[in-house]
Amino acid sequence: MSDLTSSTHKLNSPIDPAEVPSHKHISNRKILKTTWRFMRPYSSRILLASIALILTAGLSLGLVQIIRVIVDSGFVAGSNTSLNVALLGFVAIAIFQAIGTFARFYWVSWLGERVTADIRKSVFTQLLRLHPGFFEANLSGEISSRITTDTTLIQTVIGSSVSIALRNFLMLIGGTIFLFITNPRLTSIVLLCIPLVVGPIIFFGKRVRKLSRDSQDEIANVGAYVGEAIQQIKTVQAFNHQRHDKQQFDRHVEAAFSVSRRRIYMRSVLITVVMTTIFSALAAMIWVGGQDVIDGRMSAGELTAFVAYAVIVAAAVGAISQVMSELQRAAGAMERLIELLESKSAITEPIGQEAALQEPVRGEINLENLLFCYPSRPDNPALNGLNLTVRPGERLALVGASGAGKSTLFDLILRFYDPQTGSVTLDNVDIKTLHPETLRRQMAIVSQQPALFTGTVLDNIRYSHPDASDEEVSLAAKNAYADEFITQLPQGFQSHLGEGGVRLSGGQRQRLAIARAILKNPRILLLDEATSALDAESEQKVQLALDHLMKGRTSIVIAHRLATIKNVDRIVLMKDGQIVAEGCHEDLLSSSSLYKKLAKLQFN
Repeated sequence: MSDLTSSTHKLNSPIDPAEVPSHKHISNRKILKTTWRFMRPYSSRILLASIALILTAGLSLGLVQIIRVIVDSGFVAGSNTSLNVALLGFVAIAIFQAIGTFARFYWVSWLGERVTADIRKSVFTQLLRLHPGFFEANLSGEISSRITTDTTLIQTVIGSSVSIALRNFLMLIGGTIFLFITNPRLTSIVLLCIPLVVGPIIFFGKRVRKLSRDSQDEIANVGAYVGEAIQQIKTVQAFNHQRHDKQQFDRHVEAAFSVSRRRIYMRSVLITVVMTTIFSALAAMIWVGGQDVIDGRMSAGELTAFVAYAVIVAAAVGAISQVMSELQRAAGAMERLIELLESKSAITEPIGQEAALQEPVRGEINLENLLFCYPSRPDNPALNGLNLTVRPGERLALVGASGAGKSTLFDLILRFYDPQTGSVTLDNVDIKTLHPETLRRQMAIVSQQPALFTGTVLDNIRYSHPDASDEEVSLAAKNAYADEFITQLPQGFQSHLGEGGVRLSGGQRQRLAIARAILKNPRILLLDEATSALDAESEQKVQLALDHLMKGRTSIVIAHRLATIKNVDRIVLMKDGQIVAEGCHEDLLSSSSLYKKLAKLQFN
């Protein structure tokens, strides 16, 4: 019941900001450099997209000159020939522009999808390298949001917004040049408004970026809360906690909405200011140009072309102002991804060539003067000056009250953490000089709460040995006494287990985990109360399988029930991160009052 209570308390506690990675400022240069690192392998595609982009922008500007000819030579002069030629040119340019638009859209969209896929793969690969302590300090839902939501935003920007921005920038430059060619005097009116437009873009852009980052963080919190509630749905419903959870979730959603509303407000103000300035300048320009046409200083075709170029320039500035907001959002998303990409694992691979283990591995483990504190509890040692030698092939049991340091020993042997002082050696080789994969290849672990994955029975047993044949998997299941219930499942080994093996009982999940360890055929076995979830009949069968599996292998067993370890070679009694006694069951009964007390509580 205490586990249920703690789970519910964690589920409904507000998300602690301290658990979320700190927001360090990342410069625009670094964001661009990181983004370019993912885009650089596709330089040829970028070149094709750029050519299409320049072509379509140039053709759009050329269409305006065709319109000028249509007005002056066709409508005003009344020449059918000139009108027909101009219209044919108009159609030809439109066709080429359509082809260029197709090429631009395809390659830019392809680039956005490809770069996003590469970023996702890179971030996930980085996550797999990080030590377990990183995930104790960071919410899994928040991390998932970065890989999904943030990368989707970047995909939209690279695959659309950047293209729009570049195209409109070219239209802005080209349109401004043609404005000067058409009428320098009128162009000066347009240029006077540029500082009035650029200023708000810079001012509001910085605020939009910060609010975009905050918005992504709040959305990530929502995702984290949903994931945790669904994962612990039985606990939620068992305590009739749905109403309180709904209130908590509503607060997270409203917080995300509040930040998004402020971001949208800033974008709306920016667009309003820019569009008002642009069209005010456009109105003044049309008035001045209209006076020139009336006075005969300018033809109707020239004014039409000038107005068209002015509209193109105005539309380009307006589009850029909107895209800038999207770019600022993408910058905030890329900041969050860079934080993950640059996260450092506390467990590092050996520099240079790793040490070599003697073949075959004997399985001797030495723990010397270990002092270890978890990062979240730096002043509370989980292990304090511990020394222990596990001989090759020995079956050793660790007993003691909860918090004595038994599971922490497993974490250090598997090198999920490194001790602050002391060392762990395998066959007299410091495990820090071994690649973590080399070390863990020699070990298999069966936890008290086994982890199963979404997939079939076959997938979960084969997890420890992906290349194993179906016959090897079947034999491992038989040796773990798991074949009895597997054959009763609807599709046998091909039956899907649901998320976390939710469709199996606790005992069935444990037997699958044992089958997984048997299939790996390791040199060292780490058993964390591996039979705790089994009924009496299943426990007897699995214990026989484990006794057979442990023969000739170094085995360390964490046990809370002393009845399961009476036949091991040695029992080590732990208290407060130290070894207080060791020996066989009978010796400890006579020499250790603490062990005698534990035995009396259990056997009586």
